[in-house]
Amino acid sequence: MPRPASERPARGVTLMELMIAVVIIGILGAVAWPQYTSYSTRANRSAVAGCLLEQAQFMERVYASNMRYDQNNGAATALPATACRTNLASAYTIQFATGQPGQRTYVIQAVPQGQQSTRDTACGTLGLNQAGDRTKSGTAPTVAECWR
Repeated sequence: MPRPASERPARGVTLMELMIAVVIIGILGAVAWPQYTSYSTRANRSAVAGCLLEQAQFMERVYASNMRYDQNNGAATALPATACRTNLASAYTIQFATGQPGQRTYVIQAVPQGQQSTRDTACGTLGLNQAGDRTKSGTAPTVAECWR
């Protein structure tokens, strides 16, 4: 026969148990959030490096067809709207540097936007030219650190 409600042991969560759980979640969040933002910043930077290489390949195809970078069948050369440019639009703007492309040269830049610009001060704007030279505008000691 079942016991009456007044004789059953109380079930549930005490306030102390709830507060301990909240503290543990807070500590885990305080450790995990900076790691997550650092990871997403590096992932965006790595993705845009690949995208710059894709845009450089496009420019080499333009040169192979026209024997110059600044013309594409009589029209000004424009970078194609590839999937990587679309996917990274919230983090980077991929564009030619000022005064580019030239007849024999080009410089393509990935300029950080939004949160990427505030989080990624070490590398800043990444650049790539027709000779394959890679650049960065941030405070990182070497360019290689930004292009991994």
